[in-house]
Amino acid sequence: MNDLTVQELKKKLENKDDFILIDVRELYEHTDFNIGGELATLQTTLMDKIAELKNQSDKEIIVYCRSGNRSGMAKQMFVQAGFTNVRNLIGGILAWREAFPS
Repeated sequence: MNDLTVQELKKKLENKDDFILIDVRELYEHTDFNIGGELATLQTTLMDKIAELKNQSDKEIIVYCRSGNRSGMAKQMFVQAGFTNVRNLIGGILAWREAFPS
């Protein structure tokens, strides 16, 4: 369950790899800029998302936030719920926007 860099995630997105991408930021952050992840905020809806995905506990799940801190907590929540292939985007959206300015 190694975390991944923004470059690795970009390749996975371009290759249309099969994984679940989850944005754990707040709605206003997601609305401002997102990379295609499904919104499941750490404070309000993430536990519901974990329960919803319980039957896919071995599928690759990638979580991200602004800097990698909240998604690090989200990763731990998934792991504690029995998920076996959860990865955190290192540096989060800050690193993404630095690597791939629009």
